Amino acid sequence: MTDITARLSAPVDAATLDRLHRRLEREAEQAGLVDVAYTIVDSPVGKLLLAATPRGLVRVAYASEDHDRVLDTLGRQLSLRILRAPGRLASAARELDEYFARRRQAFDVELDLSLCHGFRQLVQRHLPQIGYGQTRSYRQVAELVGNPRAVRAVGTACATNPLPVVVPCHRVLRADGTLGGYIGGPEAKTALLALEAT
Repeated sequence: MTDITARLSAPVDAATLDRLHRRLEREAEQAGLVDVAYTIVDSPVGKLLLAATPRGLVRVAYASEDHDRVLDTLGRQLSLRILRAPGRLASAARELDEYFARRRQAFDVELDLSLCHGFRQLVQRHLPQIGYGQTRSYRQVAELVGNPRAVRAVGTACATNPLPVVVPCHRVLRADGTLGGYIGGPEAKTALLALEAT
């Protein structure tokens, strides 16, 4: 009995833990037990949490949003069956790397827009029409979606965009050309606009 206790209490090396997690990830995915897969990637604007459902990328979150809180929210809104499963997010991670390396100007990953509804989703569906290196005002986006008087609602849709960077709400500015709000903060918005300007 003491031998078993000693074995169970012995520290486990990182390589073993990683191997066991990859096995858990693989078997959970094969059994259809993962409703939301996530990973965290490094980027020039800080660590980004990427989350996906079987339908596509559902969330990109900045560290300033508190990744643990984001995962809790995803658990309440989508499913408690959440697992760190980088394999499901490999394409999204690769496309983000290419974007930050200036080798990609538009994203091709499948998106799951189920975290937003109604007018907000309409705005977020139109944001990718703002080309790389271009900007539009909140008013211009309101006109683009067919509701020119909905300037504030466009601002709210951009501020609550669950897929920043990939759905480019950072390209929307105030009418006077100043930044306006951004879920990742003004430094991240400035960095993204600077990246696309060169």
